[in-house]
Amino acid sequence: MQRLLVATRGRRNSARWAVALSLGLRQGEALGLRWSDVDLDAGTLTVRRGRQRPRWEHGCRSPCGRKHGGHCPDRRPIRADTAETKSRAGRRSIGLPDELVALLRKHRDEQDQERVTAAQLWEDGDWLFATPTGGPVNPRTDYDEWKRLLKLAGLRDGRLHDARHTAATVLLILGVAERAVMGIMGWSNSAMAARYQHLTNQVRRDIAQRVGGLLWDNPTEDPKPDP
Repeated sequence: MQRLLVATRGRRNSARWAVALSLGLRQGEALGLRWSDVDLDAGTLTVRRGRQRPRWEHGCRSPCGRKHGGHCPDRRPIRADTAETKSRAGRRSIGLPDELVALLRKHRDEQDQERVTAAQLWEDGDWLFATPTGGPVNPRTDYDEWKRLLKLAGLRDGRLHDARHTAATVLLILGVAERAVMGIMGWSNSAMAARYQHLTNQVRRDIAQRVGGLLWDNPTEDPKPDP
């Protein structure tokens, strides 16, 4: 996790990956966040909606020759940018670590500079994570950036959803109460937490074996008994 966060330094929307790894938000939840959902002074973030994958239809008056509407030069959107969370558990408020608050403040300053640079091209949608002109981030673009970061960090290839698994596993290893973990992750029942228990137990055993190996794998000669 630390190697991945180091790899994000200096990249656009780097705070997006800190949010994914520390809070375990789903891709749509992270990309659907607006600044109005974040209270940096209170150190809280509220999940209310999810970003949807764009869908398009042809907007050309005469056939443009493109098979799919998304390739049409005059394409028109047929799906809203976001949708409200599907469950009561999905709509939730989450406390932010101080380090993440600091990253988001820096991210806000960087976005303000991009707003100045974009000038009249800026789309003011209040997106927490936006394109260089203020529009919502396409989930496919977000996915491709995740893959690039994995290579940059020298990590094995993995799914974007693995960041969510990592966050859940860390919370359980730290001993956070199951009910609290459910609230942070947006799980509606304890069955989801149970699915992670075998993984957290495995990690705990691995830690125990590492500690044991450090202390006992290279024993010195038996001490001589006291005279």
